[in-house]
Amino acid sequence: MTDLLHTPLHDLHVELGAKMVPFAGYAMPVQYPMGVMQEHNHTREQAGLFDVSHMGQVILSGANWESVALAFEALVPMDVLGLGDGRQRYGLFTNDSGGIEDDLMFARRGDDLFVVVNAACKDADIARMRDGLPEEISVTPLEDRALLALQGPAAEAVLAALDPTAAEMRFMDVRDLTLDGIAVWASRSGYTGEDGYEISVAAGDAEALARRLLAHEAVMPIGLGARDSLRLEAGLCLYGNDIDAGTDPVEAGLTWAIQKVRREGGDRAGGFPGADAVLLTLQDGAARKRVGLRPEGRAPMRDGVALYADETATIPIGTVTSGGFGPTVGGPVAMGYVTADHAHEGAQIWGELRGKRQPVTVAKLPFVAANFKR
Repeated sequence: MTDLLHTPLHDLHVELGAKMVPFAGYAMPVQYPMGVMQEHNHTREQAGLFDVSHMGQVILSGANWESVALAFEALVPMDVLGLGDGRQRYGLFTNDSGGIEDDLMFARRGDDLFVVVNAACKDADIARMRDGLPEEISVTPLEDRALLALQGPAAEAVLAALDPTAAEMRFMDVRDLTLDGIAVWASRSGYTGEDGYEISVAAGDAEALARRLLAHEAVMPIGLGARDSLRLEAGLCLYGNDIDAGTDPVEAGLTWAIQKVRREGGDRAGGFPGADAVLLTLQDGAARKRVGLRPEGRAPMRDGVALYADETATIPIGTVTSGGFGPTVGGPVAMGYVTADHAHEGAQIWGELRGKRQPVTVAKLPFVAANFKR
């Protein structure tokens, strides 16, 4: 733990009694004294505050918006040019074979592009942007900013009490707010399936802002444990588990993120790494698909569990990539990949858990419906 990096909120986590664990090179809170189950339920019912300052924050700048957007489109299969000012999108860095190198969020701030990438991939992502973008596009990592996420149905009321304009924002809006005198960049988004905000703030102001938010009776600190169970119930991918460099967007069920303008027949079709492979799979379909899984009984099936067509089959048809207990669902939930002919809702398959085959039902994602403010 002594060799790990600390976020600007590290001392506050320790003060609040967090159990700290290594994660992506950082010491991060996995849970607080309330415990993972109660933290999960509190976020679903009121509001949870997450420290996600380990994520990478980057600003891309150029001569104008068009130059920045078109340059970034050479790295991702998303419509960047069509993004309105003050709006955000989900994106993917792809490789030459169409695999996913990372997933990310990108937002337009005037003529600049604000990019948030995963902690474990941020060094590689920054190098990818510096190597893959023209010289006239500056790539500036924001190492002096923290990132907080306020998630849950009470999040709007909590932020609007500090800046009323927070209530005007809709899902994927990005806006400058002033929270108790602290200037921030906020997006109405998150990783829990609940309504909420992600808040980029100067590192020096992060602890004061966190304390101010935690002073609200509806807000409790939430660790990585509940963050994982919340995103799993919401059917959201974890990079390195559910998607990776060997997974393409089609089999991952992420084709909704590839806008028509970047697909075959679109005005700016292709032009991103692995475009030929991705566009072909979009046309022909994937051999395997990411699905929701509901194991019978109470025992969770976690990542790595092999999946079979029946009790006696010797060749797996897939693998669990994420799994655990879903507190809101009230039982075990999982995601994984299965062959396309077993990917329909209601299909009965089997997972091998501790040497024994257990029945699993293919389920619709998400397990818990999203509560975003559209």
